[in-house]
Amino acid sequence: MRVIIMGAGLVGSPMAIDLVQDKNFEVTAVDIEEKPLQNLSKNYNINTIKKDLSYASNLRELLHDYDLVINAVPGFMGFKTLKAIIEAGKDVVDIAFFPEDPFQLNGLAKKNGVTAIVDCGVAPGMSNILVGYEYHRLDKVDSVVIYVGGLPQKRELPFEYKAVFSPIDVIEEYLRPARYIENGKPVIREAISEPEIINFPEVGSLEAFNTDGLRTLAETLPIPNMKEKTLRYPGHIDKIRLLREMGLLSKNEIKVNGKNVRPLDVTTSLLFPQWQLKKDDKDITIMRIIIKGMAGKRKKQITYNLIDKYDEKTGIHSMARTTGYTATMCARLIAEKLFHKPGINAPEAVSADSECVEFILAGLEKRGVFYKRKVK
Repeated sequence: MRVIIMGAGLVGSPMAIDLVQDKNFEVTAVDIEEKPLQNLSKNYNINTIKKDLSYASNLRELLHDYDLVINAVPGFMGFKTLKAIIEAGKDVVDIAFFPEDPFQLNGLAKKNGVTAIVDCGVAPGMSNILVGYEYHRLDKVDSVVIYVGGLPQKRELPFEYKAVFSPIDVIEEYLRPARYIENGKPVIREAISEPEIINFPEVGSLEAFNTDGLRTLAETLPIPNMKEKTLRYPGHIDKIRLLREMGLLSKNEIKVNGKNVRPLDVTTSLLFPQWQLKKDDKDITIMRIIIKGMAGKRKKQITYNLIDKYDEKTGIHSMARTTGYTATMCARLIAEKLFHKPGINAPEAVSADSECVEFILAGLEKRGVFYKRKVK
């Protein structure tokens, strides 16, 4: 099967490397940057194409000869890229995490016979799959809380943070209002609100705060109480709030020396070099999912814990592993015809079939990513 990966960045490249190990796949990676493409071509014998993916005409040319697409472009390009993929009639796994509603493309995907699995990373992604898995096994689910974060193992001031995926998408997390479900009703709260301290024995205390991470879960599963919170080292919230309240994250143009500039563009130009995850920087991904419900007449609490670290052997960052390998395992689901459902599919749609979930978990464990399940 011929697979093309749109984007060869922090997550795109490890996905290409993972898939090319499988003899069933012929892998091509596309990016506008030469450096990651050279690495893939030279060291892994992966086909590469240098192309600006922001132009729809380039997408139409590229997709013709491929059977399956993985969309790993930045979020601001994600929706239109996914639309172009569906218009081309190609099955797709998407990790672009764009702000638009993916279900707007459901009719188009069904019309073109395209199976699309969206939001297919660690969270959203595996968080949705595991919540859906338990939803279908329990008689009733009353509440779900998801805590998740990608962090540098080494804490360095001033931010004690490195962008373990697209930095512009990190900023978007701090700006986009957070949607929750409380008592069966949707609730919208400001991002970076309702902070709390959560202890993780492996890393210590972390801040948790509201971000818009539920995404499709808020629409697809009738669970009366659901929320997701992002994790950072303590003190991070105050620094981001200060930037936001000063207007330094604003997208509205202001005049500086007679020129129109967006404060966000200036801030990101200064921040991103500091947040850049360098090759030797080691990261850690932490997730805890708490699901409460009923099995018959008995109350159940099911907790999933993930503590995943930078892979010393391969040099692949944890966020790339936990995000990318979820996507590549879902690509294998489609390739092996274990999952075929034309239309836009949220990750939780996959978990309606326990065989699919077990297939993904087994593949992740083979790659050293372990979700520990505890029931009480």
